[in-house]
Amino acid sequence: MDVFAWIDDEALARERAGLERTLRPRPAASDLLDLASNDYLGLSRHPETVRGAREAAERWGAGATGSRLVTGTTELHAELERELAAFCGFEAALVLSSGYAANLAAVTALSGRGTLVVSDAGNHASIVDACRLSRAETAVVPHSDPETVRKTLATRQPGTRALFVSDSVFSVDGDAAPLAGYAAACRAEGAALVVDDAHGLGVLGEGGRGALHAAGLAGAPGVVATMTLSKSLGSQGGAVLGPERVIRHLVNTARTFIFDTGLAPAAAGAALASLRLLAREPERAGRAGEVAAELYGRLTASGLTAARPDAAVVSVRAPSPSAALRWAADCRGAGVSVGCFRPPSVPDGISRLRLTARADLTGDEISRAVETILRTAPEGAATR
Repeated sequence: MDVFAWIDDEALARERAGLERTLRPRPAASDLLDLASNDYLGLSRHPETVRGAREAAERWGAGATGSRLVTGTTELHAELERELAAFCGFEAALVLSSGYAANLAAVTALSGRGTLVVSDAGNHASIVDACRLSRAETAVVPHSDPETVRKTLATRQPGTRALFVSDSVFSVDGDAAPLAGYAAACRAEGAALVVDDAHGLGVLGEGGRGALHAAGLAGAPGVVATMTLSKSLGSQGGAVLGPERVIRHLVNTARTFIFDTGLAPAAAGAALASLRLLAREPERAGRAGEVAAELYGRLTASGLTAARPDAAVVSVRAPSPSAALRWAADCRGAGVSVGCFRPPSVPDGISRLRLTARADLTGDEISRAVETILRTAPEGAATR
């Protein structure tokens, strides 16, 4: 009996539906124009970022060597946490090995049995998994609907804890959450607000301080932020930011912190170098938004359907999963790398090309990208 025969059947079904995924190793250097990565500020290869990684590895070694509660916390980790919290406007921060781990840590440690967790329907998979692992009662509410959030929070039993969790910028369409409305709903119902600012840090807020800073919510007593160091900061890792007592609580209760090896020193050093660079060059944040607006304007003016970007993600609709896959492959063949989002990665089932509006793209590169996307567009992609 072949106990894994079912895997072949599922793989065949995915292939027929245009949903099969494969790994494609990239070379160290490439002539492709990159609109697929999340390197929003173009810092992953910046000399200062690379030097920060190199010097940290030379000083602290290749790995953190253990859980941060044992040997995995270095002075470098503490320095990164202090500067990240200060930059974003929070009391304290806790660095973890990934943004995924940060969301699991925040949601599970702040909820649990007897708690109500309310989650936006458009949230990232890491938030979905965090809700499932929390053992709390979970309610998924319609996308970007603060009034339904308030009404749902009001349904909990008196005396029980509650929190609402949302992305700040949703990774599929690049739309921003109504954070002011969400914060008001949480205040009205005595609930905590947890916001994943993975796509806001480095792009939104004064000098890239994030969506919560832009909304005037950074440092608020009932607000916690999670984020990744792998997008605007061009490194790897994640962080939870919030009141100091919340961070202490996570140190003692968050399983993805307690039982995970600490972030590698090279990643911490690179993130710290990028953070300092962004603090010195705040104009990088504004440039990412300008590039997104130009990509959106030129593509929609030519007849494609795209979501209006609120940050650095430009999402262009494709007529089907297989068409999206061919479209992305044709763009790649023409020298432009774009993201391809298909079910189950998209909550509405609509396949898309996902473009990263990097701050370091030149005018000529933007024109090249637009021309390539339009020239390779499949039948049914254009609205006219």
